[in-house]
Amino acid sequence: MLVGLLGLQGAFLDHIPHLDRCGATPVVVRDIQGLSRVDRLIIPGGESTVMTKFMVEFGMLEPLRARINSGMPVWGVCAGAILLAEQVDGKSGVLGVLSAQLTRNAYGRQIASDAISIRVPVLGLENYPAIFIRAPRIDTLDPSVTVHARREIDPVFVQEGNVIATTFHPELNSDDFFHRYFLDL
Repeated sequence: MLVGLLGLQGAFLDHIPHLDRCGATPVVVRDIQGLSRVDRLIIPGGESTVMTKFMVEFGMLEPLRARINSGMPVWGVCAGAILLAEQVDGKSGVLGVLSAQLTRNAYGRQIASDAISIRVPVLGLENYPAIFIRAPRIDTLDPSVTVHARREIDPVFVQEGNVIATTFHPELNSDDFFHRYFLDL
């Protein structure tokens, strides 16, 4: 299975050891030709505005949206979740494929980044150390979106069909729970 890592900016390389351990073949995607080769795609954490700029410049927005809408599994991590959302900070989202409204950097600046213990019943995890770095907050969700985990009352791991999003960074932990879940979509 070829798993794309959107490699325009951000922490895409941190996913490679997880995918290797899971038996998947990671492929860094930087253009529409690379996008056409992969079975699924991870949009990493990083700077969503920079990733958006490059996706527009390289003509990737519409082909990516079309692939997702046709059923390609996609996982947005932190900034990736921002790119997937229908609305961000009260404005239209970039890809608009996740029925959610998000607020950027809702938990504070870089200095406020932390690890919070969360429950993830779908993965059988009771005290998962979720690492939040300038994380967005999911403010509202359509009823079609399933919440798999929360930080207090805020959803932090959600799924709508073939689209999953985490507002924290599972790739920074040594386990492969979230990558295995994504590969099973």
